[in-house]
Amino acid sequence: MNQIDIADLDCVYLTYDEPKKEENWVKIRNMIPWARRVDGVKGSDAAHKAAADASTTERFVLIDGDNIPDAKFFNQTLEFPTEDYESAVFRWKARNAINGLMYGNGGLSSWTQQYVQNMNTHENTDGRTETQVEFCFDPLYWPMHDCYSTTYPNGSAFHAWRAGFREGVKMCLNRGARPTLAEFKDQVHQRNLDHLTIWHNIGADVEYGYWAMAGARQGTYMTMLTNWDYLQVQNFDALAELWKTVESEQPEILANRIADDLHTQLDLPMHMLTVEASEFFKRHYRSNWHNQGVMVREIDVIRQQEGW
Repeated sequence: MNQIDIADLDCVYLTYDEPKKEENWVKIRNMIPWARRVDGVKGSDAAHKAAADASTTERFVLIDGDNIPDAKFFNQTLEFPTEDYESAVFRWKARNAINGLMYGNGGLSSWTQQYVQNMNTHENTDGRTETQVEFCFDPLYWPMHDCYSTTYPNGSAFHAWRAGFREGVKMCLNRGARPTLAEFKDQVHQRNLDHLTIWHNIGADVEYGYWAMAGARQGTYMTMLTNWDYLQVQNFDALAELWKTVESEQPEILANRIADDLHTQLDLPMHMLTVEASEFFKRHYRSNWHNQGVMVREIDVIRQQEGW
């Protein structure tokens, strides 16, 4: 069995416009003195290719600009029992500081240069539905079970709104495609619906949390209840223009204006929790979480839980 100590891999800190990217860079360099950085590359596909080019090791670790890792992660060893492990991408969970969710969004990941150089996604899509807004549908892109970082996507009102908006869009999709209203509940994965509901309603206790909830609701509304081109979710320039149409509004008013339509037409619960209730939820949501091992895949845990 091949093994690699994570401390022997290059770590690339990938930043774009995150308000605290310089502050976070200081923290990351103190934690990971060998870390490298790529900044300001437009487009998800292009940015990942730039990160791969910056690495001097074939496999490397990627850290997003609004993510703070757990230092314990870098004491782990990656094990490759079969050939597919050698070429796979690993995406570990992150805990979201806005709403407490724990899933791959914003989390640490490990890629190979070959994988990144061969992929065509987002702005460089090859036209397949699965590649236009996500990386995650490739069979060698593996969600992992453990959580090794915290993501802080609420660095400003705009960033919180954009983070919520993008998840409000993507959680509605079925493998990157927009379902019809009639298909929505049957085709969207139940876990995505659960995450979507939490994005819609949790976060009043943190700075700009109301903007994250408003963005999530608006993203869902525009995807499912208008003719807006949902593929624009990967276009940060288009999202910046859309932000200009709402930035002068009160986020609670914006969120509640579309709540009835989301509830009546999509049967989504619209119960924005108070500051105290949001704090309570996050304190107890997955409070008994335990990591099971850096190489444990999410699919293996699900199979075990469901008795596959």
